Amino acid sequence: MLANFQSKMTNLINKIKKIKHFEIYLAIGLACLIAIIYFVGLNTSDKTKQNLSTENDNISTNYSSSEEYVNYLENKLENVLEDIKGVGNVNVIITLEKGFEYVYVTEEETKTTSNGSIITTTNIVLINGQPVLQEEIFPIIKGIVVVADGASDISIKMNILSVLQTIVEVDNSKINILQSNIK
Repeated sequence: MLANFQSKMTNLINKIKKIKHFEIYLAIGLACLIAIIYFVGLNTSDKTKQNLSTENDNISTNYSSSEEYVNYLENKLENVLEDIKGVGNVNVIITLEKGFEYVYVTEEETKTTSNGSIITTTNIVLINGQPVLQEEIFPIIKGIVVVADGASDISIKMNILSVLQTIVEVDNSKINILQSNIK
């Protein structure tokens, strides 16, 4: 059985060797295969990114202001919390300690003056007239207030607290969960 298989493989290899310019065809075939894998993977990752941004509305750095960022978080939290059994209608208010902070790439230039003193200047690196962003630091949340219909139930209140801590990583002392007075 093994000898039969080896003989078939040898015949196949000999037939392939007889094909003129086989290496070129093989290289073109591999290049096509790699291109297909690349574009399918690229298309899949684009769809994944689109799904993340449209279905999950994951946090991204495309906020024009801290206020826009807070509105996004409040709406997202309200939607998530309202999906929890027993919570009911929810309003979320978030306050910030400070807004976005941007750290730009800088370079230092040291010059020696004619009298021997050294002057060091720090300049922001520009590319095409635009500063180069090194790091974007998201706003720090000062506190969260949640007003929910079901907040009188301690288990629902604990579920709300757990979700808030998971999503925005805020300490318990900065979260206040209250029962809505609307019945």
